[in-house]
Amino acid sequence: MLGLSVRQFKRLRGRVRDHGVRGLVHGNRGQPSPRRLAEAVRQRVLELLTGTVKLNDHHIADLLEEAGPRVSPASVRRLRRSLKLPAKRRRRPPQHRRRRERAARRGALVLIDGSPFQWFDPQAPALSLLGAIDDATGEILALTFRPTEDLHGYVVLLRELITGHGVPLAFYGDRSGILVRNDHHWTLEEELAGRQTPPQFGRMLEELAVRFIAATSPQAKGRVERLWGTLQDRLAAELRLYGHTTIEAARAYLAVFIQRHNRQRAIVPAEATSAFRPVPRDLDHVLACRYQRVVARDNTTTILGRWVQIPPGPHRRSWHPARVEVRELLDGRLRVIHPRHGVIAEQPAPSEPFILESRATPRALRARAQNGSTGSRHSPDRPRPRPETRPRSTGIGTYTNIRRPAADHPYKRGRKPQPPTRVAGAGG
Repeated sequence: MLGLSVRQFKRLRGRVRDHGVRGLVHGNRGQPSPRRLAEAVRQRVLELLTGTVKLNDHHIADLLEEAGPRVSPASVRRLRRSLKLPAKRRRRPPQHRRRRERAARRGALVLIDGSPFQWFDPQAPALSLLGAIDDATGEILALTFRPTEDLHGYVVLLRELITGHGVPLAFYGDRSGILVRNDHHWTLEEELAGRQTPPQFGRMLEELAVRFIAATSPQAKGRVERLWGTLQDRLAAELRLYGHTTIEAARAYLAVFIQRHNRQRAIVPAEATSAFRPVPRDLDHVLACRYQRVVARDNTTTILGRWVQIPPGPHRRSWHPARVEVRELLDGRLRVIHPRHGVIAEQPAPSEPFILESRATPRALRARAQNGSTGSRHSPDRPRPRPETRPRSTGIGTYTNIRRPAADHPYKRGRKPQPPTRVAGAGG
C-alpha cells in the first residue's frame, strides 16, 4: 500500500517504535544545506543586486568568480527573486534565424562597427565605442572610445587591430560614408577605370590588401550587433561600478575587460592555422589620407588648411609642375611622395591635438558653394553632381544654343553708305 520495499518499511517501523511519529521526519529537515552559499558571499550578492548600478544575473556571477567564490547564475536569480526584484532585461522569445557558418580560420573575417551610447553616466552625453570582433572565434580584437564615429577612430581601431594581431583578410561593416562611397557622382577618370575611387579608409585597406564587405542590413553583421548588447550591458555597468568617468580611464580599463571577455566567451576556430598576416614595415605610412596635388611655382603643395615647402631636388632643380601625392598621417605628419623619387618632403606633427579627417579640395568646396549644399552624403573629395537645369523657353537659342546679338553689335550695324566724291575741276 505504501509502495515501499519490505526493508524500507521495517526501517520506518523501527523509527516509529523508538521515536514515535516524529521519527518519520527526515533528520536534515530544518537544517541548512551543506551546499548553501557562505554568508559573506550572500551578502556580496545582495549588495550587487540592490546597488545603484543595475547588473544582470550572469554578470554578477562572472564578477564574483573573478574575485574568488564561484556562484551560479541560478543562485543569483533565486536571491533576486527572493527580494522581488525584476530582471535587468526583459526575456523575449527567440526569433527564427537562419544559421550563417562562421569563418574557418582566425583572422579570415573581422566585423567592425560603432555604437553611440551613454557609457559613463545616464545623464552624460553619449560617446561612440568602435570595436572589431573576430568571426571565427568571437573574441574582441580591439576597442576604442571616440566622441563621435569618425575616420580618426576607425584608423586608430585599425592600427590597434594590426599591431595586436596582424592584418586580416577581410572586413565586414556597414555602409557608413566613412567606409564606403554612397554618392552617385563619377569623374571622368572613374568612368574610364570602371569603378568609383573608395574613400580614404577604403584606400588604406586596398594598400593593405584587405577586402571590405558592406552589409545591407544590421542582421547581416549580427555577431557584432550582439556584441554591442553585451558591452552596453556589462561594460557600461562595470565602468560605473568602478568609477571610471573619463575616456582615458575607460581606455585603460578596456584591456582588462577584453582579456576577461575573450577568456570566458571565445571559442576554438574550426582550423588551427591563423589567417592574420604580418604587420607591414611602415604601418604609419599606410594609415594615412592620400591627396593628389600639383607642385606650385614656389615649390609648395597644399591641402586644406596646411602646406608643405619642398626642398630643392637634384642639382637644385625645381619640382614644378610635378604631380605628387600628399599623405597626412594619423599623428598629423605630412609626407610628399614623388612617383619616381619617393618621399621628397616631410612636415612634423603639429603640437596641438590632431584629428585625422578627409579634407575636401578647393574645387570641391567651390562646387558645393555653387550647388548650395554642405551635406555629408557625398564624398568630401568629390563635388556633388551638377543639378538639373530648368527647361528653356521657346525661341531663338532653344535648340541651336546661339545667343541673340545686341542691337549695337558691329555685326548688326553694318557699313554706312559713303558720300559721293567730287572730282576737281568738274563743272556743274
